[in-house]
Amino acid sequence: MFSEKKGKNIIETGNKQNRISNGTKIIGDISSKGGFRIDGEIEGNVNTPSKVVIGKLGYLNGSLTCENADIEGKIEGTLHVSGILTLRSSAHIEGEVIAGKLAVEPGATFNATCVMKGSLKNKEVKIGTPSLLESEKKKLQNHPFDRSQRAQSRNVGTKEEQQN
Repeated sequence: MFSEKKGKNIIETGNKQNRISNGTKIIGDISSKGGFRIDGEIEGNVNTPSKVVIGKLGYLNGSLTCENADIEGKIEGTLHVSGILTLRSSAHIEGEVIAGKLAVEPGATFNATCVMKGSLKNKEVKIGTPSLLESEKKKLQNHPFDRSQRAQSRNVGTKEEQQN
């Protein structure tokens, strides 16, 4: 009546929500096709093409790579969010951030270097690569609206005028 395929273990992977509850501590890297709700602690890297929510008691020490993120807890490390990174008022971020869009509520703590990209879906970006942030810094240094360059040009002009 029922046929069973013997000798084969079939595990279906879905795009369902994964949950790491308060009181749970995971040490290691996590990769999934489904989204995450993190209320516990993770020491390692989280990688998913879906949304990640870190609750008020959630803590991540490592890197987070995802499409969208909604942060209420604490992250120490690198974030690579191709879509929208939303920092709630209780969020605390320390580290390095690359995001498509950034939304910050008043009260959030954001102590990070941040590179904004319009859409990262078509671009290959590696987080933690010094050359990425250095190249962005160089672009900003050569920008015509850079305040330090304008101030230097004003000081040079006034010194020349003073000598004449």
